Amino acid sequence: MTTTDWVEIIVPVGASDVDDVAALIASEVPSASAGTELRGDEVVFWATVDGAAAALAETRDAVARWQAGGAAVDPARVRSAAAMPEAEWRDAWKRYFKVSRLTRQFVVVPSWETYDAAPGDVVIDLDPGMAFGTGTHASTQLVLEELQVLADTKLEIDRILDVGCGSGILAIAAVKRWPGATCVALDNDPIAVSATVENATTNRCQAQIDARVTPLGELGDETFPVVLANIQAHVLRELKDALIARSRGTLILSGLLTPQAQPLADEFVAAGMHLVRVRASTLDPQWSCAVLARTTT
Repeated sequence: MTTTDWVEIIVPVGASDVDDVAALIASEVPSASAGTELRGDEVVFWATVDGAAAALAETRDAVARWQAGGAAVDPARVRSAAAMPEAEWRDAWKRYFKVSRLTRQFVVVPSWETYDAAPGDVVIDLDPGMAFGTGTHASTQLVLEELQVLADTKLEIDRILDVGCGSGILAIAAVKRWPGATCVALDNDPIAVSATVENATTNRCQAQIDARVTPLGELGDETFPVVLANIQAHVLRELKDALIARSRGTLILSGLLTPQAQPLADEFVAAGMHLVRVRASTLDPQWSCAVLARTTT
């Protein structure tokens, strides 16, 4: 597995606001979209060395807005620091990242663990990476749970679009659950696309996943029976028309703070989609997803 040099972006927060600010950072700071780590009264996320200056600037801008709204944060205290080498960081993860059953069928297994799959299990071989998640974040798990719902209805799927693919976990889960399917996996970050390709290869499904650094609006005219988009709310809003244009079945939106979910779903409904449900995570209720369907005429 390739390694990358990383920088930590550290946001000190008043103790009473730390959970809320962590959610805001993951939702509203693009560089932190893969998730954050809480260290006492600090929220930490990682950026590549090349992207560290931009990540620090956008974080300070966001923190200034939240401070003006009354949050216990100070942009002057936001700082960067060298992260431990990725190889050491991965070793540290081994102490507590174990086999994770995320739904009735989807199970994530890191390379240092062994697992005897039960009948019907869909095993995803995935190690943690600083930039992209392992499926344990509530927003990712919500999408996997909705894929499980589709599977449990015996829906046959032959084509999937994953917008903002990150580690590739959703694309991999989908094509392993529906082995006859193929997936187009998009991300605007070349590192994410490389991670998706690498993880798909590890899971022996690389031939089913077409990972690209291609803007959604430039994808062409193809429509998909299932579209997955686990991104921040403001990005989903910007991509609304393009996501709807690519959908001809189920559209699953995640990466949403719970207060954002219903208003965003309403915007998609006003643009022609049918709302199936808005649902908060049982793992972390501050995150929600919205499931929509293409309105038939």
